Amino acid sequence: MIEMRGITKVYTTGKVAVEALRGIDLVIQKNEFISIMGPSGSGKSTLMNLIGCLDTPTEGDYYLEGMKVADLDPNRLAEIRNKKIGFVFQNFNLLPYATAFENVEVPLIFKGESFKNRKRVGEELLERVGLKDRMDHRPTELSGGEMQRVSIARALACDPSIILADEPTGNLDSVAGREIIDIFVDLWNQGHTIAVITHDTEISSRTQRIVKLRDGKVVDGAGSI
Repeated sequence: MIEMRGITKVYTTGKVAVEALRGIDLVIQKNEFISIMGPSGSGKSTLMNLIGCLDTPTEGDYYLEGMKVADLDPNRLAEIRNKKIGFVFQNFNLLPYATAFENVEVPLIFKGESFKNRKRVGEELLERVGLKDRMDHRPTELSGGEMQRVSIARALACDPSIILADEPTGNLDSVAGREIIDIFVDLWNQGHTIAVITHDTEISSRTQRIVKLRDGKVVDGAGSI
């Protein structure tokens, strides 16, 4: 599903060039559940941005479902993000004045779905993450764990090829964190492909594979075709 070969990313500020990624080789197969780990500054977030088509590499090849995406323009990358990638963030990134249902509905609106379809999909997904009775609640009326459940439901709205989660338990207590981990495991068992950036060994211990980064390089768990 995902193949990266020789990926580098260099950020330039004035005369200073910072090499965030240095020749990344990484393969993620369909229906894999992987965790990406490494110390601060190892390149985890940069790698996540490239996998999620939020940025493009300086050099190297990136294929998503056989499509070469490394050289695409911003509009095409945005189209791919909307159709193929579901994001789950540490800080939830929910619209504060919108209900749980309305937050899940957002990507479906951008997709051009009718209200009838948005209502059906939104209700099904919120029920799927255990929030059937909280659909009309706003984020301020939800716990951290419940907000992350809404975020997961939103990530699933357009039936993405891969779910990318960036420290999804980072702002949660241990009980809520375990509940979120259980949801990811259930999604994986249902056929979803999931990649999680995390420092949480409780998550990584339940993934199929741990990809370890250090100094912008994959030092373990790159995978193979």
